[in-house]
Formats: sequence, structure tokens, C-alpha cells
Amino acid sequence: MGKVNILLAGIVAGILALVLVKFGNPLNMGFCIACFLRDIAGSLGLHQAVKVQYMRPEILGLALGALAASLLNREFRTVGGSAPLIRFALGFFAIIGFLAFLGCPLRMILRLAGGDLNAVLGLAGLTAGVLCGVFLINKGYSLGRSQPQGKAGGYIFPGLVLILLLFAVTKPAFLLASKEGPGSMYAPLVLALAAGLLVGFLAQRSRLCLVGGIRDFVLFRDTYLLIGLAAIFATVLLGNLLMHTFNFGFANQPVAHTDGLWNFMGMALGGLACVLLGGCPLRQLVSAAEGNTDSALTVLGMLIGAATAHNFGLAASTQGVSPAGQAAVLGGLAVVFLIGACSRSAIKVKGSAADNSSAVAGQ
Repeated sequence: MGKVNILLAGIVAGILALVLVKFGNPLNMGFCIACFLRDIAGSLGLHQAVKVQYMRPEILGLALGALAASLLNREFRTVGGSAPLIRFALGFFAIIGFLAFLGCPLRMILRLAGGDLNAVLGLAGLTAGVLCGVFLINKGYSLGRSQPQGKAGGYIFPGLVLILLLFAVTKPAFLLASKEGPGSMYAPLVLALAAGLLVGFLAQRSRLCLVGGIRDFVLFRDTYLLIGLAAIFATVLLGNLLMHTFNFGFANQPVAHTDGLWNFMGMALGGLACVLLGGCPLRQLVSAAEGNTDSALTVLGMLIGAATAHNFGLAASTQGVSPAGQAAVLGGLAVVFLIGACSRSAIKVKGSAADNSSAVAGQ
């Protein structure tokens, strides 16, 4: 797989993130898997935070674009059975961490490119979490490999996505939508869906993964995935400078807070959980669309985690992270590290971090 694929995916994702903001999405939030899953959970009534409820077409498009790419290239495979409940729990705690920061790794890059210096502390935390995860991988961490399953099971997740898309188009009475706040800010449905489809297609072809980029560089000095990360950053940075939307500093950043410690700690939790999962939220969404039922359960864990974060006051606000949210992040770090320390490969491969790293993703 040539580096052109990952470069193209990063550039296109960056351009589309800028376009989505230009046409209505919140600033520095052209794409955010964590935030958009939170909005979808709210739209379905899974939480009652009225400012973050909207059926985000970008998420639905990402999944369907990845599905299309995997079918066209005969890469759709129904697999599963690699510690599904553990993956659900890791997805749950990853979102708890990301919502303490107010963004997934993708939004972290968008915030950095918009001049938000709070995201520098987020990047430091994400890197610390990844390094901790790499340590556990080198100590033998593995959830085992996913195994082939009945083909029908792989289509359940895409089928659910299609149902949600039907809801987004028809807007049934039970679907909730914010009248103020980030949930009330969105690009037109057709544009958002088309952007998601294209990014999902390119992400599937390139294996774009932001957490994986840091992990692979630390483990193998492989820069392939980092190219995608750098391409997104450079594209969005240039776009913000040209459109005069670059806002350098800590204060007055959109949908962000200035509590540096919890920006760091939240992303550390998310980074650690995602390394143990084998990929960032974007990668999990793509993998679920490719037929991986373990990744589908991970995405479900993220959705429930987002709902829980807002039902119990764990998610950050622009004022910072509540004491309950701080306790949730610390508790999540303890639980996730314990999972990593206790999940060892049944088959010892002497001196092979690469084999353990591959098994983490359950591929």
C-alpha cells in the first residue's frame, strides 16, 4: 500500500473538515467521532443533554463509505470473538476520556491546526497513553485474534447505520435535535453525508488511524500512518490561515476548556484504551463497517459511554471537568491498565512485539 493513499486520505479529510465547518459544523469540529457519537446518542434519547443532540450524517457516511470500499475491494470479512466484552468496556472508557478533553484524536488534530494550545496538552496526554499501551504490548498484552464468523453477522452494523440514516432523512417525532449549543450547529445533510462517505472510503483504503500512527512509530519506527496525521494537520492549518479562522492561544477556543491537567489525563485514558483496542475511534468505525463484529461492539461501547458521560455529569464543559468526571477518568485509567496487565496472549511469541501488536487489533 503506497504512501500516496494515506497522504490523499489526510488531505481530503482536512479539506472536508474545513468545508463542513464553513457550512455549519462547530468551529474546529469538522469531524469528531467522539463528539458526533455523543450527539447521535442524544438524538436517540440515550441522554438528555439538550445542547448535544443531533443525528450526525458524517458518522453514518463514514461507516457506509468504508463498507463500500471493503465490498468493492473484496475486503469485507465477518470476523469476531476476540474478547468482545473487554472491547466494549475499552470503547466505553475511551469515550469517557475523550469527552473529558472534548474531542477524539481527529478533533485534537483539528484543534491544533486551529491554534488551540489546549490541544498540545491533549497530544501530550494521548502520546503518554499510547506509550503506556506499547509497554503493555511489549509485556505480552493481547486479546487474541478475531475468527471467521457467519457472513450475516457482519452486515448487522451496516444495517443499523442504514436505519439511522433513514431516521436522519425522515426526522421521526421521537428523534431529538438541539435548538442551541453544538448540536444545533451542522452542515446540510447531503453535504455532511457525502463528506462522510468520501472520508470513510479513503480511510478504509489507507487504514488511516491517528493512535496507530504514534503506536507504529514507537514500536517499529514506521511513519506510514503518521503521514496521514501530518497531512490532516497541514491541510487544516493552511486552510485556517487562508480563511483567517486561526485563533492562537488557550483562551476563547470553541467547545474547549483550559484545564490542562484534565486535557492531558482525558486523552491519556483515551490513548491507552485505543492502543489496547488496536485503533482510534475512526479506525474502529471503519473496521466495524468491514464486518468486524468486535469493532461493532467497541463502537456500541463508545455510544453507551457517551450517553453515560452526559447522564452522570462526567463529560467536560467549557468550564472544565467536574469532580465526578475527574474521578471517572482516574477510575477509567485504573480499569483499563488492569485490563491491559491481565490480558496476556495464550501463545507466547518470544521477542515479538509485532505479533502481539497485530493480535491487539483482532485482525
